[in-house]
Amino acid sequence: MPPVFARGALRLYLLALLESGPKHGYELIKALRDRFSGAYSPSAGTIYPRLCKLEADGLVATEPAGRRTNYRLTPAGLAELNRRREDVAGVEERIAASARRLDIELVLQQFNDGLQADLHRRALHGPLTPAVVETVRTALDRARATIAGALEP
Repeated sequence: MPPVFARGALRLYLLALLESGPKHGYELIKALRDRFSGAYSPSAGTIYPRLCKLEADGLVATEPAGRRTNYRLTPAGLAELNRRREDVAGVEERIAASARRLDIELVLQQFNDGLQADLHRRALHGPLTPAVVETVRTALDRARATIAGALEP
């Protein structure tokens, strides 16, 4: 699977997520997971180093929030975000496309898993007959042709 974010895009998107107000790291992770409908969720090892770099660059500041640390945009971070609004829009478009691609991959995986489970259950009652194998092949060929037709520009 290709990377979800191009080089530097996650860094910029984190700034965009912080524009609405301070958040701690796991809130940012949840916001990203929600944005991708659960199909992608960055690890803490992906998010926290970027937040530390943003802080070192003066684009975010930290503030204690109980046992957690919130990150907020600094004036320099907001200025960076404002300078790069077109880039943010491009990241949003790529995220939307990536989310759709991940959704399709999930649908295909679920279909494959379900079909394999159905075939294994049927195989418990004896070997699959040539007629069953041909029915499956024909149905899959038809489904693929239908999908290919829907993909035509």
